[in-house]
Amino acid sequence: MDLALRPVAPADRPALADILARTPHFAPDEVDVALELIDEALERPAETSYRVLVAADPGLPGAPPVGYVCFGRTPMTDGTFDLYWIVVDPARRGGGIGRRLWEACARAVTADGGTLVRVETSSVELYEDTQRFYERIGLDEVARIADFYRPGDDLVTYTWRA
Repeated sequence: MDLALRPVAPADRPALADILARTPHFAPDEVDVALELIDEALERPAETSYRVLVAADPGLPGAPPVGYVCFGRTPMTDGTFDLYWIVVDPARRGGGIGRRLWEACARAVTADGGTLVRVETSSVELYEDTQRFYERIGLDEVARIADFYRPGDDLVTYTWRA
């Protein structure tokens, strides 16, 4: 799969907002938070710990993003990063875009001296494909907190070591 991976640009925001709105995994309040992190990365790139990389079709000038990854340093740690989201256009899922975004994230973390990436997700059925994805790309489940989000919806934590 040929993709251009690059830092987020202001012109990407409408397409990313559309992808988030069409992704069934995200409730409206989660979309709002995801957009806040994108806005933070756009408005204060040198000051924020949030980094956003987008994937777009190459060779198409101005091609809108088909996915993105948001990650950043975990405050008060030495070498730990949080992976906040990997989001792929629902129409393009299953084609390797998520893996490419993860690989770009892992390279950036390693280049920045990171040694550990932490990611949290939900245990409900809707997120089973997300959990399988994390396992396929080499993350390990290291913790589970029962009923964290609501009864029957556990917090599942995965990690990756560089």
